[in-house]
Amino acid sequence: MKLRTSAGVTGVMLAASLALTGCGGDSSAPEENTPSAEASESAAAPEQAEPTEADIAAVEGIKVDGDPGSEPELTFEALEVSVPTTRVVDTGDGDELAEGMKVTMQYVAYDAAGERLGSTWEADSPESFVLGDASYDLLTAPLLGQPVGTRLLIANPTYDAQNEPSTVVNLVEVTEAVQIPSRAEGDAVEPADGLPTVTLGEDGAPSVEIPDGFEAPDELVAQTLIEGSGDEVSADQTVTAHYTGWTLDGEVFDSSWERGEPSSFSLQQVIQGWTDGISGQTVGSQVLLVIPAEQAYGAEADGSSELAGEDLVFVVDILDAD
Repeated sequence: MKLRTSAGVTGVMLAASLALTGCGGDSSAPEENTPSAEASESAAAPEQAEPTEADIAAVEGIKVDGDPGSEPELTFEALEVSVPTTRVVDTGDGDELAEGMKVTMQYVAYDAAGERLGSTWEADSPESFVLGDASYDLLTAPLLGQPVGTRLLIANPTYDAQNEPSTVVNLVEVTEAVQIPSRAEGDAVEPADGLPTVTLGEDGAPSVEIPDGFEAPDELVAQTLIEGSGDEVSADQTVTAHYTGWTLDGEVFDSSWERGEPSSFSLQQVIQGWTDGISGQTVGSQVLLVIPAEQAYGAEADGSSELAGEDLVFVVDILDAD
């Protein structure tokens, strides 16, 4: 499910500082980035090299002033690292982090010269993600098994505004972690006639059968298949969801189920059919979306996206919302 902009909460530089592909940059996706695209790229990429002794020494030399629970001040000489390099500053005393948990964090970012870029504390906007989501792979290995409350330094090679190699340093503090459901749960809803038929596997993964000659309607269809008992989702929230998307010929083009972890994203950063179709649903619900091309990636196949001009079908399990 493609986003309109890159993931993040406090601006492009902060988002890039925690991006999985900090060194690579995705020159093809300034206007449309996607958790699934990032995941596919990461799956195909070679394993990250281990930090060198110089990388480790550079991160060990970062001074952290300030107590957990508030934004710290980082002090260091100008530094660079060759690969993402981490250091646990404080070990928390909360629950142990495990894959599939929704993790909430605060973080502050500094550039390679030691200048502060900004923070989620300043914006009062902690960020949440699913531990194990490929979009946040940079955080998975160093945080797995750590307790809530842990503070982690991450130095990540990336590119600056002039597209020159640089390094961004973050201090991340895990403030909360909760186990979210693995699939939609609630009351089954009888769908309207004539829509694609959805069948669920034992694990909840959906498949669809699209009727012969089916044509997408002129307007968005958001058919609830399972009605959850959670809060109603609003258009300004960030949701955690499992989903699969198909073109009308029945071809899967994107699936969090295939990646093995749900994804989190703001409803302000997704295609219009998602914003309109998920808003008003309740957490725990499963929704069938039939999205006309103009509410997806544009009605004309103009080369702006491989999905431009395509009417799309999604099945979305809404697992959580912030």
